[in-house]
Amino acid sequence: MPARPRLLYVTDLSYPARGRRYCDEDIALTSRLRADFDIALCHPLEAVALMDGFDAVVVRNSGPVLHYQREYDDFRARAARGTRVYNPLTGRADMAGKQYLLDLTGAGHPVIPTVDRVEDLLRLPASDLYAVKPKAGADSIGLEFVPWDRLPDLAWGDVLVQPRINFRYEVSFYYVDDAFQYALHAPDPERRWVLEPYEPTEADLSFARGFIDWNTLDHGIQRVDACRTRDGELLLVELEDLNPYLSLDRVPEATRESFAVAMTASLQRFLRVRPV
Repeated sequence: MPARPRLLYVTDLSYPARGRRYCDEDIALTSRLRADFDIALCHPLEAVALMDGFDAVVVRNSGPVLHYQREYDDFRARAARGTRVYNPLTGRADMAGKQYLLDLTGAGHPVIPTVDRVEDLLRLPASDLYAVKPKAGADSIGLEFVPWDRLPDLAWGDVLVQPRINFRYEVSFYYVDDAFQYALHAPDPERRWVLEPYEPTEADLSFARGFIDWNTLDHGIQRVDACRTRDGELLLVELEDLNPYLSLDRVPEATRESFAVAMTASLQRFLRVRPV
C-alpha cells in the first residue's frame, strides 16, 4: 500500500435527492479525507472504467441502483475479481435488496412487519392503510398506501407489504464499522429529512447495535433507520449498508470531525486487510 492510498470516490453530485444535497456532503467529506488519501470523484457510470487505477473504491452518495442496475451489476462483477470496495459488497441488508426485511420479520426482530405473499397477509397487524413497496425500490420510489381490500389484487412477487405505522418520529443511528457515531431524528413525521441531533438511550443503542451485529460487514458505514411507535417501541424501517446519506450538515462541527476521523481510521484498516 503506498504512503498515500488512492481512492476512487463514487458519487452522483447532481442527483436530485429530496431534502438532501449529495454534492455538498461529498464535497465536504472528500475535502477532509484528502488529508490522508489521494481522492478522485466519479459518477457511478464511470466507476468500472476507472476503478483499476486505484487502491480502493469508496461508494458514497451514488443514488438508487435501480436507475443504473445493469452498470451496477457489471461493477459488482468486476469488483469480485479483486477490487477493494468500501463498503465491502458483502452486506445482507439494503445492499442485497429487501429480502432482509422478510428475514428479520420471520426471525422475530423488532422490525415493521413485512410480507411478500398474499397468503401471509393475516400475519400483519390491522391497519387503516398498508404500505406497498417494490422489492427493487429505493428512496420511496414506487411507494403507495392502499386499503386492505385492495391488497389481494397486487402484483404479488414484486412487492413488499407492511402496515402503515402511526409513529411519533423517525430516528437514525450512524455507525462506522461497529462503532456508533451519532444519531439524528425527524420530530415531524411529514418532514423526513428535517433532522435534529438526538441523544440515544442505552436501550436505543442496544436496539441499533443488534442490527449492526446481524449484518455481515466488518468495515464500512451503516445507517439504522427506525420509527418510534405511539407505544414507545422502536421498529426498524431500513438498514442502509450500501450508500447511506449521512446528514452531516445536521450535526455540530465537532461531530463531523470525529466522523471523518473514524472513517479515515476505518479506511486505513480496510486497506491493510489482505484481499481475499
